[in-house]
Amino acid sequence: MALVPPFDFESATQKVRLAEDAWNSRDPQRVSQVYTQDTRWRNRAEFVNGRAEVVQFLTRKWAKELEYRLIKELWAWQNDVIAVRFAYEWHDDNGHWYRSYGNENWRFGADGLMIERFACINDVPIDESERLFHWPLGRRPDDHASLSALGL
Repeated sequence: MALVPPFDFESATQKVRLAEDAWNSRDPQRVSQVYTQDTRWRNRAEFVNGRAEVVQFLTRKWAKELEYRLIKELWAWQNDVIAVRFAYEWHDDNGHWYRSYGNENWRFGADGLMIERFACINDVPIDESERLFHWPLGRRPDDHASLSALGL
């Protein structure tokens, strides 16, 4: 099945998981390929325009957010838009841990590439003992709990 609009529950859920997998790779080039050449983002207070800026943004992000592990969950979908909620855990270069919570709104073109991404994110300091995402770096295992199952 092609993952292009209009989305149904199954295709929207698959699109979210593919996005999660790509972001958990922490490979800016890989992640950038799912966006249009002229994609537009708002990420917190930063505005990103085009794939080249996506790569620059993600390179900076993952240089700061170490041991990054992300879980995304489908929130809503209709036609060419998908809304997700997510949480990710990371630490800074001083060893301080955070859990970042957020919501994203995505809009896709007919080819399935993402045209727009608008993200609102909050960082909560946590103790290392409060971490919930313990899989090896990379793709979240299929049997790992979802955000809902973790009570997040």
